[in-house]
Amino acid sequence: MNATVFPMRADVKQSASKSKAGAGQLPAQRILVVDDEDDLLELVRYNLTKEGFEVECTGTGEEALRSARRQPPDLIVLDWMLPNVDGLEVCRRLKGDSKTREIPIVMLTAKGEESDMIVGLERGADDYIAKPFSPKVLAARVRALLRRHEARRREQLETTIEVHELAIHPGRHEVMLAGQPLELTYTEFALLQFLAKRPGWAYTRMQIVDAVKGEDYPVTERSVDVQVAGLRKKLGAYGTYIETVRGVGYRFRA
Repeated sequence: MNATVFPMRADVKQSASKSKAGAGQLPAQRILVVDDEDDLLELVRYNLTKEGFEVECTGTGEEALRSARRQPPDLIVLDWMLPNVDGLEVCRRLKGDSKTREIPIVMLTAKGEESDMIVGLERGADDYIAKPFSPKVLAARVRALLRRHEARRREQLETTIEVHELAIHPGRHEVMLAGQPLELTYTEFALLQFLAKRPGWAYTRMQIVDAVKGEDYPVTERSVDVQVAGLRKKLGAYGTYIETVRGVGYRFRA
């Protein structure tokens, strides 16, 4: 890359924007990039800024948490292997905080095994890109994830879903089970909402992936099973609402 690499300490943030929003224009979407490699930070910053995003960079998990809570970005590109607080722990904390749990997270890491991908998704990551990567592919995936996130946000304004002992409030991102609040991750909420919309309808695992994560999302059928298992566990005695359809996938009990 011919762009200048700016020196950056781990505790110093770097922000840049392709252009200031003019009168009548929407402000650029803000991306927080977290990685402890200065060269990679500059590579990602340069390419995302060129695509019109406002980019903030940091090299530590602690600073990423502070920044995201202080001013939640539209999306986070997060490295797995960070010093002290690693990317998985950062992801877990962000998804467990009501102020930041809906921020889409792209996990960017050298860990490319299927088992690593599943671990990242279980912690709440919305997408997963293995190093080395193409900056153009990263930018495309960022845009696609932002579009899906906006589509889900609009969908959440729909009417409350009430079925059996469940009441799902899309706009408030809230689930009540037998009158008690149920704490779910963003992905678990989207999965439950999708199945509960049409009780009795059977869906394949890939249909579930497409509906919850978007088409061409790099996730295996096994990871859908993991998400369903986690959701059933949280539902407790009501976990039987989600039925396995042998040879097909899953459905919500009619």
